[in-house]
Amino acid sequence: MKDFFEKNDSGLHEECGVFGIYDLDGEDVAGTIYYGLFALQHRGQESAGIAVSDTNGPKNNVSVIKDMGLVNEVFSKDNLDTLHGDIGVGHVRYSTAGESTRENAQPMVINYVKGTLGLAHNGNLINANELRQYLSETGAIFQSTIDTEPIAYLIARERLHTATVEEAVNKACEKLKGAFSLVVMSPRKLIAARDPYGFKPLVIGKRGKSYIFTSETAALDTIGAEFVRDVRPGETVWVKSDGVLHSDMSRALPEEKQARCIFEYIYFARLP
Repeated sequence: MKDFFEKNDSGLHEECGVFGIYDLDGEDVAGTIYYGLFALQHRGQESAGIAVSDTNGPKNNVSVIKDMGLVNEVFSKDNLDTLHGDIGVGHVRYSTAGESTRENAQPMVINYVKGTLGLAHNGNLINANELRQYLSETGAIFQSTIDTEPIAYLIARERLHTATVEEAVNKACEKLKGAFSLVVMSPRKLIAARDPYGFKPLVIGKRGKSYIFTSETAALDTIGAEFVRDVRPGETVWVKSDGVLHSDMSRALPEEKQARCIFEYIYFARLP
């Protein structure tokens, strides 16, 4: 029994932090993402990353910086100044699935026939191995060992058969089993999705004409944004150029079947 605990006790494993923003005024968002991630640093100290795009530019033009280390170690004024775009996603990571390597740093950015996807993910999938096997058998080649990459591939594949990217995200989420909160950047939209049980937190904020999707309200406070509401369990929500918050609740479960991760409420509790 002692040997079992020595092999399996690796201490408290934190989660990841996600942050996404769409500035409808067209201003660069990299600096805001940086401060949002700084406020989420307690959720993961292994790696950090930011990916941004210009909604008025080419669909396949995404700038991304990610590396091992803390937020203030990965980013500097000089490299933040190279990230231009009015829509973006960011991530801080503590590995819960996959090795602690640069290849596993997020956001995950992929190029495909419809443009690009930038994806930041918090959570664990219990069917990740099955998804990898299915995707591998149908031609996918994986560059990482994290759950996020199969999710990105699923969204890209669904997008080939759907009218909109938000529909593709929703259909991909139907295939996921486990705990997840996602923030997805497409060339023209910012999308967030939460698992039907509501295991992992995800909130919506607003600052001027910017919408924010992030793991905790602490990130909203840091950038001076107001809290709008939680992303509901099973909800897919998105923002596009019309500035309206759109919602799809087709994946939602009855409230009595929902659940929460007590780890989020105790380990991350903030004292007044």
